Amino acid sequence: MNILLFDHQSQKNKKESLKKYLLAYAIKQKIKQKKAKTKKYVVTKKEKRLKKIQSSKPYQLWLEILVSFKLTFKNHKKHSLIALLISGIFFLATYWAYDQIFKDLPSPLDLTKKEQSVSTKILDRNGEILYKIYENENRSIIPLSKIPKSIINATIAIEDKDFYYHHGFSIRGISRAIISNFKGEKLQGGSTLTQQLVKNRLLTSQRTFSRKIKEILLSILVEGVYSKDEILEMYLNQVAYGGSTYGIEEASQRYFNKPANKLTLAESAVLAGLPAAPSAYTPFGPNPEFASKRQEEVLRRMVEDGYITEENADKAKNQTLVLNTSKIDIKAPHFVMYVKRILAQEYGEEILNNGGLEVRTTLDLKTQEEAEEIVFDEIISLQKLRVGNGAAMVTNPKTGEVLAMVGSTDYFDFENDGQVNVTLRPRQPGSSIKPINYALSLSHGQTLASIINDSPITYQTLGSKPYSPRNYDGKYHGNVTIREALASSYNIPAVKSLAENGVNNMIDLGEEMGISTWKDRSRFGLSLTLGGGEVTMLDMTEVYGTLATGGYHVETNPILEIKDYKGKIYYQNECVLNNEDCSDRKVLNQGVAFLISSILSDNSARTPAFGPLSTLHIPGQQVAVKTGTTNNLRDNWTFGYTSDRLVSVWVGNNDNTSMSYVASGITGASPIWNKIIRTQLNEKNPHLFAIPNNIVSNKVCKGSTIIDEYFIKGTEPKVEPKYCRPLVPKISPSPFIKTKPNF
Repeated sequence: MNILLFDHQSQKNKKESLKKYLLAYAIKQKIKQKKAKTKKYVVTKKEKRLKKIQSSKPYQLWLEILVSFKLTFKNHKKHSLIALLISGIFFLATYWAYDQIFKDLPSPLDLTKKEQSVSTKILDRNGEILYKIYENENRSIIPLSKIPKSIINATIAIEDKDFYYHHGFSIRGISRAIISNFKGEKLQGGSTLTQQLVKNRLLTSQRTFSRKIKEILLSILVEGVYSKDEILEMYLNQVAYGGSTYGIEEASQRYFNKPANKLTLAESAVLAGLPAAPSAYTPFGPNPEFASKRQEEVLRRMVEDGYITEENADKAKNQTLVLNTSKIDIKAPHFVMYVKRILAQEYGEEILNNGGLEVRTTLDLKTQEEAEEIVFDEIISLQKLRVGNGAAMVTNPKTGEVLAMVGSTDYFDFENDGQVNVTLRPRQPGSSIKPINYALSLSHGQTLASIINDSPITYQTLGSKPYSPRNYDGKYHGNVTIREALASSYNIPAVKSLAENGVNNMIDLGEEMGISTWKDRSRFGLSLTLGGGEVTMLDMTEVYGTLATGGYHVETNPILEIKDYKGKIYYQNECVLNNEDCSDRKVLNQGVAFLISSILSDNSARTPAFGPLSTLHIPGQQVAVKTGTTNNLRDNWTFGYTSDRLVSVWVGNNDNTSMSYVASGITGASPIWNKIIRTQLNEKNPHLFAIPNNIVSNKVCKGSTIIDEYFIKGTEPKVEPKYCRPLVPKISPSPFIKTKPNF
């Protein structure tokens, strides 16, 4: 009970009042007893018990307290209420602390007794195991005396510089993390090595205030039970270094094929940087440059803390690392690493490595293995043309499912950066980007029969050099229709169309269809329609997927279901599993999407550029396809689709060197595309694109011939031609056009 402080006179008055009250109460009780005796009242057992309770010391004490409070409250209501409020808050805080923190607080001794974590499995759509992130926690325990100073010092420098000076938690580290997070900088945890050990081994990964308090309390207790060297030994033997690799000994064997006591400073710096984010910093991942940057950061911290000199750090940075290139038990490695990064970003490294997740993906292992074999064989046959690498994807445009992802010719070719996933790397798309531009033209009222003059032209943008586009074949083709211009991939008509449409409008539509790499619009001009803006293959699958679905943008999704080993479901792909919640974000008119598909599947329209028997033609099947080749021959693409399958292919070199020769439709990406798409087609049920309700067919002239052409309702000619005259090309010598800046 709270005791209120009053002046001396108040205390005296209170005591006198209390005495009077107790005296009056005693007299009243005696009077009752006398009356009872006078009336010869018979006392019951219940009354005897009550009398006994009332005469007990606890009762008298509570009575005195209540009387005292009553008098206090009567004379000092405000102070009494404040006292009650403070007491209530104190009681509730005490109860919360007990219920949320102390009630189920683990014992520090559990560090050496607690059961280890469960492995995470990544599966294909049929349940085939692609990769186990760990199995029985691949770990070998070694004493601290066998761990080299380089790894100990590197770990302390990058993770907890005050390890030997704090008592389980670092006020400086927590303050630094709070300030950094408040400023909106890169998120920091501020956890010591002891806290990380406690968090990973004794607590859940739930990010709550109560768990953080538990973490700090346990860290203090652990520091009281174990010595600093014992804590450091447990940490280095139990921390995750990526996938199934736990502990420094297994990490050393996994990454460098040597025992931990043989690690060099350069190798120690790489390993010490892994625990913070193994999926991002692994040298075997899609971004090996992240591992190098992390190594440099570790070495810099070691210099700052006085463990090594600048000279030592420079030697370590320049040391060539010899990675363990022995193949790990993994299928579809580029796809697995892609999924792993998604899981790490969504659920965190702790759940990914310790949560026992079972991740069923959209990948079809049979399709994946066929695609891998086709890419490998074709790239081998193209080596004489200085083509060193290839990549491919197979997706379902309706649902965004990734059925196959081949990120390079050979993932385990570490000498040539085989682990780099080209499907995720920005590259120039060449003419494969043109359908976005022509979709914009058709959306603005143009038709497939609209005429564009393929003739020389020069554009002048303020502050830039004159721009004169050239066709791939070096020729001019006079008056051509939009169908002919896109099917034969003529450059000049595409640039003229973009000049009318506007560069910003093309960027807007491209982003709606799936492009994510055109953020800095000031970089782009009219050459954007010829491939002047880098894209990723993953983005382009969504662009072409939008055409395949009739104008609906569907985001790529490689996951079907995620659950843990106890059966708890974390995620389900309702679109694929239950045909619910599929994308309804329409970004393109259905008729426009069909018209583009009609052009890209028209073999006769592309014959002038590619010939009638190119690898773009699949006899008996209606398949839309578009190629793209950069002027410097660094990138060669082919994208082709049906209503439910989309195949994307790239060939080139990781170091960005030019290929010696690639002819779209004959060599390069198109033969790979041809072979992969054929594995997805059904000869007994040939594919045809469904004609939308807003599309009509009408007679038009093509040269001196009358043909049928598709139109969006309302744009078709009002009168059908009875006879045709050949188009007379009007090729001007070399017009010079001034254009406004920032198209």
